[in-house]
Amino acid sequence: MITWIRKSITKRISLWLLLLGGAGGYAAYYYWDTAYSIPLPYCLAGGAALLLIFIILLHTYVNRPLRILTKQMKLLLTGRSYKKITTGRIDEIGIIAQFFNEITQNLESISQKLKEGQRMSSELEIASSIQRSILPAQSPDVPHLEVVAKSRPAVEVGGDSFDFIQRDNATYFYVGDVTGHGAPAALVMMMVNTLLHTYSEMYSSIYDIVVNTNKILKPRIKAAMFMTMVMLKWDHTKETLSYVGAGHEHLLIYRSKTGKVESIAAGGVALGMVPDNSKLVKEKQLNLEDGDMVVIYSDGITEAKNDKGEMFGLENLVALVQKYATQYGPEGVTYHTALDFSQYVGDAQQEDDITLMVLRYSKQGQAQEKKTSKSTNW
Repeated sequence: MITWIRKSITKRISLWLLLLGGAGGYAAYYYWDTAYSIPLPYCLAGGAALLLIFIILLHTYVNRPLRILTKQMKLLLTGRSYKKITTGRIDEIGIIAQFFNEITQNLESISQKLKEGQRMSSELEIASSIQRSILPAQSPDVPHLEVVAKSRPAVEVGGDSFDFIQRDNATYFYVGDVTGHGAPAALVMMMVNTLLHTYSEMYSSIYDIVVNTNKILKPRIKAAMFMTMVMLKWDHTKETLSYVGAGHEHLLIYRSKTGKVESIAAGGVALGMVPDNSKLVKEKQLNLEDGDMVVIYSDGITEAKNDKGEMFGLENLVALVQKYATQYGPEGVTYHTALDFSQYVGDAQQEDDITLMVLRYSKQGQAQEKKTSKSTNW
């Protein structure tokens, strides 16, 4: 019975009215029954006393708690400091107070998460800015070689890496892909980028560059992380192209004489997989003739899926290179391949970083195709 009354304000008010009305009725009946004459002032005073008791009860148990609740709600709505409401009541006011406490607690939690998200977003923006400053903003001018590269990360910072390292008599090109994406992958990417630049000043052989980069990288990253890569070297004097594969995707070679595309496995083992890769990677020569093209890419292209879950695949990429290489130079091949790729994946979310680099050997020593842009942005 007591719990039943505590759970409802309306029931409590009804009980008050019942008790006060009963007390007043009993008093009137008692005095009427005993033939006492009750003066009017006493009747009015008794009624006023009962009304005052009712008003005090109403103010104490209803009006005052509601005013406290309303005040804290106004403070919340106007963005000012509010307080948690402490109550042991289980009626409607107690439920409202508990609801208010739950709402404010959730708002505080959300606010904290938003602040943390803003902080992380700011840090990611800084990391993204640093990464953009490391990756080349435009393709280089290379003697007897036309170069076009495009890249787009899946998130603010990516794990794909590419660069052009120019020395006196040679230019080095590479495309790499760190496992996963995001900040951890970006950190490994920047480590590799720095090491490749450092060792390219110490060694002329890309084999030595790759082997020594792996030796320094392996003990400094987690066992589950590694970076696939293919690195090429263009000798300006001899006009020869060599490459070293480190577990990366295929190299696509378009032969201008036949109009066909060869697909060559990069070979080797990814950087960071083993402490010593000196016996697992090899430097190989690519024999090129005038007009031949070399295409290197990251698996963000071949493993991309459309809305139906269908993978783009290597065969589609080979078909596009063969189709457009007969009509265009590196700029056109890159542009039309990217366009067809975008149409294939449609509105499907980009799940991995994508990078595409196209090189064409030109004996004339100058570009045979007018470039619309040297930008490396996809």
